[in-house]
Amino acid sequence: MSDIKDPRLIYAKGFLFLFGGLLAALLLFLEHPTFKVLLLLAICVWCFARFYYFAFYVIEHYTDPGYRFAGLWSFAQYVAQKAAKRRK
Repeated sequence: MSDIKDPRLIYAKGFLFLFGGLLAALLLFLEHPTFKVLLLLAICVWCFARFYYFAFYVIEHYTDPGYRFAGLWSFAQYVAQKAAKRRK
């Protein structure tokens, strides 16, 4: 499978992710509509977004300019390789 090149499809994919996330959060909140659940959902989303930013932008621009991300699996392999080098 090749990469998506059409900007319209890229935007559509991004907004489908947004819609899926909003729908999942809404359904979870409706299952247990408490302030605590709402707060925990917000913290969860914020923390995962910050980790994603860290995994790709921060590592590439501030700690290892040679690193080019290709996804979360790529980042996990990158971290494992760095840890293996430190142990030697």
